Amino acid sequence: MIKSFLKGVVIGIANIIPGVSGGTMMVSMGIYDKLIHCITHLFSEFKKSVLFLLPIVVGMAAAIAGSSFGITWLFENYPIQTNLLFVGLILGGLPAICSKVKGNKIKAGHIAAGLLFFVLVTAFAAIGETEGNAADLSFTVLNVLKLFLVGIVASATMVIPGVSGSMMLMLLGFYHPILETIKGFISALAAFDGPGILSGAGVLIPFGIGVVAGIFGIAKLVEIIFEKCPLYAYWAIIGLIVSSPIAIFMMGTFPPLTPVSAVTGLVSLAAGFGIAMKLGE
Repeated sequence: MIKSFLKGVVIGIANIIPGVSGGTMMVSMGIYDKLIHCITHLFSEFKKSVLFLLPIVVGMAAAIAGSSFGITWLFENYPIQTNLLFVGLILGGLPAICSKVKGNKIKAGHIAAGLLFFVLVTAFAAIGETEGNAADLSFTVLNVLKLFLVGIVASATMVIPGVSGSMMLMLLGFYHPILETIKGFISALAAFDGPGILSGAGVLIPFGIGVVAGIFGIAKLVEIIFEKCPLYAYWAIIGLIVSSPIAIFMMGTFPPLTPVSAVTGLVSLAAGFGIAMKLGE
């Protein structure tokens, strides 16, 4: 239970960092297949699915709420160490994925799948370095519909390994407005600020409904892909994992490297790798 909660925390933090894929973290920690299965069989295997999903979802929610305050500070003050921590978390899952294809004949199609998704992730990172115009979150019927649709897009990309949902939000101009709304909503709850709570709920409820709808929709598609062509899927994921660190460095802003930041960065990289290996056991 505690380990599942911690896995949820890692996934939640990853999902709010542009360039870092929550789906990749699920793969790295060895829960991707089971998580997709529990989502697509939630009602037919209700008790089993809920017992597996609940601590992960609670961990994700806690991480997103907490990270909305602290993650900006970490990236502003320790960008090298923080980015390398996530690079380690991502690469720590590579041995487990490679074991899925070990012993099977490598076909040209497998290599093509890996290369295709490698190129897709790096391309997304290349065009995602700057955010578009910030979205209007005033409460109107049109904006509620837009928030619902953006929630679908964001959650679908969050579930796909190697694709950053927060990066998609950034491209659409919703990343900072949504993050600020989460912070404002939590502060309003703590202060029992009724108008602030209602204002935040008017944004987060339609967005949240879209997130849930998107997760269920994309999970079924992913399950079909793994059933029909698992080796191609795993090779595609290998391409996604290998390209994710490149995407992180392409989207990040880093100060000049110093001996201290180099050493602490390598420690962070090793720590992330070790954590991913441990959580994936």
